[in-house]
Amino acid sequence: MPSVLIVDDLVSIHEMLEAVIAPTGFTTAFATDGEKALAKCKTEKFDLVLADIDMKPMDGISLLKQIKASDPSAVVIIMTAYASTESAVQALKFGAFDYLQKPFRVDELLATLRRGLEFRKFQFERASVGPGTGAQKLDLEARFVGTSARFTKLLAQVRKLATVRSPVLLIGENGTGKSFIAGILHAASGAPESAFVRIDCALSTEDSFRSGLLGQNGEGGTWVKQAKGGTLFLQRLECLAESVQKELVSVLRNTAHGFRLVCTANHDLEKLVDEGKFHDELFYRVASLPVHVPPLRDRTEDIAVLVKRYAAEAANPQFDANLLEFTDDALSVLSAYPWPGNLTELGQVISQVAATTETRVITSQQLPLRLRDVRRWPSLTEFLAGQEKQYVDQVLHACRGDKELAAKVLGVELVKVA
Repeated sequence: MPSVLIVDDLVSIHEMLEAVIAPTGFTTAFATDGEKALAKCKTEKFDLVLADIDMKPMDGISLLKQIKASDPSAVVIIMTAYASTESAVQALKFGAFDYLQKPFRVDELLATLRRGLEFRKFQFERASVGPGTGAQKLDLEARFVGTSARFTKLLAQVRKLATVRSPVLLIGENGTGKSFIAGILHAASGAPESAFVRIDCALSTEDSFRSGLLGQNGEGGTWVKQAKGGTLFLQRLECLAESVQKELVSVLRNTAHGFRLVCTANHDLEKLVDEGKFHDELFYRVASLPVHVPPLRDRTEDIAVLVKRYAAEAANPQFDANLLEFTDDALSVLSAYPWPGNLTELGQVISQVAATTETRVITSQQLPLRLRDVRRWPSLTEFLAGQEKQYVDQVLHACRGDKELAAKVLGVELVKVA
């Protein structure tokens, strides 16, 4: 039978909760403060912990931190009597699965416990199975390449994330490989490819979000239903309309256990939260596992092996592109260039050079002039506005011709969105 540890300094709360929870098939245990709860957790295993936030000498937040420190997979639900959601958001920040505001309804309590139990069960199954099949592991090693310290850290994070189901927030510039990582996490889940639902928040309208993401009665729309058992992938989350952000919170509370949520952001969402431009509770629900994906300019040690990989995948009408060699001076130029377009831009350059070269050995003189001449190096703004004009046009269209909004979405100067 599933078990729940109830932590509250009021015995009357224990009696009330036991009367409600026990008939549903849960076994219950009790502690009157955080220290006693920690002692119980050391000697017994519980599927769920239901803890009040306002206790002495150890409050619920401190208890939550210590439980998660010793067992990151622990499912802790916080109860709070405060009228505001400030304390609840604080709990989500430190890893709480969810929160309940007193006085709460019995059906709300039981629904939250069921969601927590489903989440616990999934985490246990993923830990038993491991991160995907042997073929999926091989794909990760073969295509996700690098030797730098930053890449090695990122690779370790991806391996670990593949074994859990908590929401993941991938933070990084355009072209750093965030979408590829999302695909890796989905593949590791063993879900069918059709259950990978990708939504670009910068290009979808508010109406489409309401039908596809929000649905009715907090049950989620068609996108959420399509992602059931798989992955819901929300790109550029900072572009989500504020009105949609608030409603998305309730959808995630009701449906997040049914799919893996992976989000990306090109900007610092926590800073936007501090500025009041992004919903705080939504941030902590999607950012329980934040991953910073480094730009290529911060992992230049990987460029040589990436060049080899991209050359092997390119085509050449005269010979096998896998046999192409880049001289030391060519690699030096490639390593010095700032790569505002990151992996995407590097892949495009190598593909172009490999496809058009008439020699097997590539020197620096065969590389595009903009790479060799420092005066021609584009800024990120110029790259987005120039090299990706088609994408800029798409964003401008999605923003209904509002150039100021399009510039904000792209992070470029208004003059470039002409």
